[in-house]
Amino acid sequence: MKFRNMACLVWVLTWVGAVPSFVQPACAAPPDRLQRIASSRTLRVCIWPDYYGISFRNPKTQQLTGIDIDNANDVATALGAKAQFVDSSFATLIDDLHNDRCDIAMFAIGITPQRQNKLRFTQPHLASDIYAITTKSNRRIQRWDDIDRPGAVVAVAKGTLHESVMKERLKAAELRVVDTPAAREQEVQSGRADVFMTDFPFSRRMLDFNDWARLISPPETYHITPYAWAMAPDEAALQARVDQILVAMKRDGRLMTNASRYGLGPIVAR
Repeated sequence: MKFRNMACLVWVLTWVGAVPSFVQPACAAPPDRLQRIASSRTLRVCIWPDYYGISFRNPKTQQLTGIDIDNANDVATALGAKAQFVDSSFATLIDDLHNDRCDIAMFAIGITPQRQNKLRFTQPHLASDIYAITTKSNRRIQRWDDIDRPGAVVAVAKGTLHESVMKERLKAAELRVVDTPAAREQEVQSGRADVFMTDFPFSRRMLDFNDWARLISPPETYHITPYAWAMAPDEAALQARVDQILVAMKRDGRLMTNASRYGLGPIVAR
């Protein structure tokens, strides 16, 4: 068993027997996270800077916008700190949190069983179904039922929740797992894939920025996923405090205000 530092080892030995079963062998951070945030007046927030409406860095201005940018600033203020944003991704999320690159990840992270085994989540703040993006010129895919057919190719980004869901759901179509979200767009635009799977926020980006993109929506609920903020598995105190802040944001309308600013009101979790 390897530990990052002696303080972490002492804490584990002190509390052995009381540690929840999901705590990983590698200790992600010492137990005084809230104290560290308060003393440094800094909340380090992992984001995926290509998530339109969630945590998006404008390539021209380098300005960050999105619901979880605004949410992070609200949470940091409630903790007596300022948000410091750290670039991450769905593929590196777990390692970034376990290796203490940030205190919390706030980029609408889907709660999946695989992630729950390695991370601690707040209560959900959003929930989205799955959508498909194809090209306007694609004749094979006209409606949702055309996706899972022999000969169809479905692209998903590695490490996203769509990878695990589509591995389970697809029966006839070919599933192609690519390394990045940008790669899945390239697969579809080039014709190497027929569709790629995404969520409500990212589908808005595709339609707003790409005149070749066409949205395919499921005729009924396909797979609703709750989205939340994540942290290392031993951060019970931080989770409890952030959940308190989130409850207050839901109650006083700040969460809905932040969501509506980016057209995400329909997917706010009550």
